[in-house]
Amino acid sequence: MNPITPNDGRLFNRRDFIAATASAGTGLLLVPTAPAQTPSPVTPNRRHRYALVGTGSRSGMYRQALLQTHAAHHELVGLCDVNAGRLQLAQAQADALGVTGLPAYQAKDFDRMIRETQPDTVIVTTKDATHHQYIIRAMELGCDVITEKPMTTDEHKCREVLDAQRRTGRRCRVTFNYRYSPHRTQVKDLLMSGIIGDILSVDFHWMLDTHHGADYFRRWHSQKANSGGLMVHKATHHFDLVNWWLSAVPVSVMATGKREFYTPKMAHRLGLEGAHERCHTCPEAAKCSFFLNLAADKSLKELYLDQESHDGYFRDRCVFRPDIDIEDTMNVQVRYNTGVTMAYSLNAFNAWEGYMITFNGTKGRLEHKEEEHVYLSKDRSAPTSVKADGTYIRIYPLRAPAYQVDIWKGHGAHGGGDQVMLDDLFLPVKPVDKYQRAADQRGGAYSILTGIAANHSFLSGSAVNIADLVANIPLPDYPQMPSHDIPVPMPPRA
Repeated sequence: MNPITPNDGRLFNRRDFIAATASAGTGLLLVPTAPAQTPSPVTPNRRHRYALVGTGSRSGMYRQALLQTHAAHHELVGLCDVNAGRLQLAQAQADALGVTGLPAYQAKDFDRMIRETQPDTVIVTTKDATHHQYIIRAMELGCDVITEKPMTTDEHKCREVLDAQRRTGRRCRVTFNYRYSPHRTQVKDLLMSGIIGDILSVDFHWMLDTHHGADYFRRWHSQKANSGGLMVHKATHHFDLVNWWLSAVPVSVMATGKREFYTPKMAHRLGLEGAHERCHTCPEAAKCSFFLNLAADKSLKELYLDQESHDGYFRDRCVFRPDIDIEDTMNVQVRYNTGVTMAYSLNAFNAWEGYMITFNGTKGRLEHKEEEHVYLSKDRSAPTSVKADGTYIRIYPLRAPAYQVDIWKGHGAHGGGDQVMLDDLFLPVKPVDKYQRAADQRGGAYSILTGIAANHSFLSGSAVNIADLVANIPLPDYPQMPSHDIPVPMPPRA
């Protein structure tokens, strides 16, 4: 297999960049070629070695963990990206944390990086549509893999990843930080306890507001070839949560989707002359509340505007332009292998950010609402924290008064999930997790296949069977849930 060159040459930009910032004045360290070697075995006296491909914003979380928080047991030995400027920034970030001379490689030299740096594990935080390339090649070269969600973007690439994992026997970890948010773990705990009996149906509605939601329409995510659309890039989180909450996997999907808000017509309705190429050169910037000023923010300028000469990627494209091909309004019906059914919706232009989910069981109903603070990080992405006054879990027993439970609280990005997940990834000794939050390629596959099936259903208008997309996926490891066959107590008389 030849060294990898991503499809369109654009840089990999993700969400949360590490807090430390530094000048990019340090030159890019491109190391000379060394003889081919295989990754070294892990021993008790040897730190675990990682290479990271994709040095955009989301990768910063892993870099900080390896270079600081968990440096006693792990080391970052190589960086890889298509964008030389971004690699320089990543090296400068490492310098600021006291790690100088971190080797950096162009994407075409991915194989050489593996030979020369001998990582045990490769962390993949590239653009979604290229995840499979690096996952597969890393496993073929003898490495385990940690990949950001979504594992990949369509059924063909999904099959390739699953086949490569079976063929090589390497470990593939898919990072679902939403499972680790304390209040979402609490929902799992309550459902496992049988407090509402066994679950028969789910109603799930996710809202993106016009700050966070709009951002998917100005970045590379706005092209389905890059991201799989919001049904894959964003909803993989949601579909994985439901799979894990239910300890079930999807069987069939029926869906409708459209784009009606982020359109040229809406630009006119909002009083603009029309859609333009990007915010940085927009003649109507002063009139548009969706304007993103890359030049006015030091971090945005360093991370995006200053790096455009390397690959031509614009971080601030107009959210109303006509070439966008992802949906902003989606409704999905899912049937699971346990017989549970779900009605799900995702809208990207709402007045508030968060979700509402209801589990209907044989002994009652669990309702969970989360409102989120969406705050802008250094790359202007939108990590979230929970609004305490807009978040709750309520139990409605059959024919008995409803009550509210105290929410388990966390701190930090994604409702406190990021740090808990990083500890689960990198602590040398991990406690037994009765919730089985760690996910591999099986959970990664089932999380994306609901959205992939929805994309097919958008076009065909028909239900899509998951097994027709990818067959014979083993069931993930999930905790046991209340059975559909156990006796159910008779509710009190009305």
